[in-house]
Amino acid sequence: MPQPMTQARPTGCPGYSETLPRKSASVSAARRLVRVALAAWDLDELADDAALIVSELVTNAVQHARCRSVRVAVTRPEPTRVRIGVVDRSKRLPELREPHQGDESGRGLVLVGALAQDWGTDQLPWGKRVWAELHGEGRG
Repeated sequence: MPQPMTQARPTGCPGYSETLPRKSASVSAARRLVRVALAAWDLDELADDAALIVSELVTNAVQHARCRSVRVAVTRPEPTRVRIGVVDRSKRLPELREPHQGDESGRGLVLVGALAQDWGTDQLPWGKRVWAELHGEGRG
């Protein structure tokens, strides 16, 4: 009998990822990826916040990174903890700033910080990963 083609990730942590072009249209693809992952893990209660977070992270990468693509990863390090990461090849770190009334941009990371239990940036040899974590109730 043939063995299934599915293999565990090396970390043992379930995850979904996709490389997307650095274009504004990729924001909706990233939201779909996050919603699919959360539905598969029965963590639908996180879907709206997670979709907003990934929208902000991908939008930042599209606006500020100078590469052809960005990588979006959604992992589940624990049954009810989800990490959303956006990787690009820019070493420039995101700046959390206080937006002023009337500013048309600059609120993305403030919003991520308000919605996520934790967020941060990992510097990589060739770029960075900006990530945010959400914790759900689960039905497991």
